[in-house]
Amino acid sequence: MKLTIALTGASGVIYGKRLLEELRNKKVETHLVISQAAKKIIKLELGASEKTLEKLATHVHEIDDWSSPIVSGSYKTDGMVIVPCSMKTLAGIASGFAENVILRAADVALKEKRKLILVPRETPMNNIHLRNMLDLAQQGAIIVPAMPAFYHQPKNINDLVDFMVGRVLDVLGIEHNLYKRWQDIQKTG
Repeated sequence: MKLTIALTGASGVIYGKRLLEELRNKKVETHLVISQAAKKIIKLELGASEKTLEKLATHVHEIDDWSSPIVSGSYKTDGMVIVPCSMKTLAGIASGFAENVILRAADVALKEKRKLILVPRETPMNNIHLRNMLDLAQQGAIIVPAMPAFYHQPKNINDLVDFMVGRVLDVLGIEHNLYKRWQDIQKTG
């Protein structure tokens, strides 16, 4: 499997980091792009530099490198995940404004009918955010808001992060055991 992973300027870069860790463990080829805003948030939220996350990826692409293979529809991938996905990025994708490698790679995923998974992390949402998400869902994007569940009785933040990353892996069809599923909880009572 080959995936494009992008981190943009919304809170929640820990989701992107954890997804990269799991994909690396599963031997999935990853093409990582990190926005300038996400680089700042990585420092703020993780106390690390983007280099820490880049080491988890198979390939790293700069946001303005138009020679990157992921901007071409002829470069085959199994899809793209933007985690976290800022409302700016979501709006850019929804309007077809492919001004950088992240937006163009998302545009390619849509036009080539590949999986495009967006993990927005914003609250509350206004009508514009919701309309953009609806427009993208109607175009085939899969919206996975960063809304962890609690039925699995999380013990710490890592359990909440693993739930969200597990949901993304579910959409990708990648097996995992990051959280207890509803039916397993029902069996154990």
